[in-house]
Amino acid sequence: MFFRPKSRVRRPASDAALRDRLPPGQIVARRWPVLHQGEVPTFDPATWDFQVYGQLERPLRLTWQEVQDLPRTVMTGDLHCVTRWSTLDNTWGGVLLRDVLDRAGVADDAAHLLIHCDGGYTTNLAIAAIDARVLLATDHDGAPLTPEHGFPLRIVFPDRYAWKSAKWVRGLEVRIEDEPGFWERYGYHNEADVWEEERFAPDGDAR
Repeated sequence: MFFRPKSRVRRPASDAALRDRLPPGQIVARRWPVLHQGEVPTFDPATWDFQVYGQLERPLRLTWQEVQDLPRTVMTGDLHCVTRWSTLDNTWGGVLLRDVLDRAGVADDAAHLLIHCDGGYTTNLAIAAIDARVLLATDHDGAPLTPEHGFPLRIVFPDRYAWKSAKWVRGLEVRIEDEPGFWERYGYHNEADVWEEERFAPDGDAR
């Protein structure tokens, strides 16, 4: 079995501990809510693949086993949803996004990513925003992600609202020009910085 159900009640931190940690307008969720666009996809490890393509020296197509065999890391961080809940102290296991891009060899003129997911969902990131905390996660709190939370592969993009931390990732398109993703086309902010409360695009700037 690849999926192990789990439900952990999260204890809220003290008010003092949250003062510098919780972004403006957010509240702590005691459980991890499930929100996403579309249906939870099925997963077949024999046919599933992950592709990195576009402005690259070495495009990649990896099987599920090859993804699991990549160098792995574990990190802890908070997750903030634009609907104003936050979950704290999530422990993520997976592969650093910048390691995957280094493996593929990003072209000098490439500046943007468009992340493609099962079900047609997309979101966009600037390559310059990718640091050592941006993860392609397979695990959460020491167990595989559950299907409703993005198994087998979810991107985790700290300090951005969670629609950027897309579930069920299947491909990274490396681009010269930016292209807005699903929610960005419907008026959500292109950068989604939680500390600046970049929830929605400035008036007249929706794409």
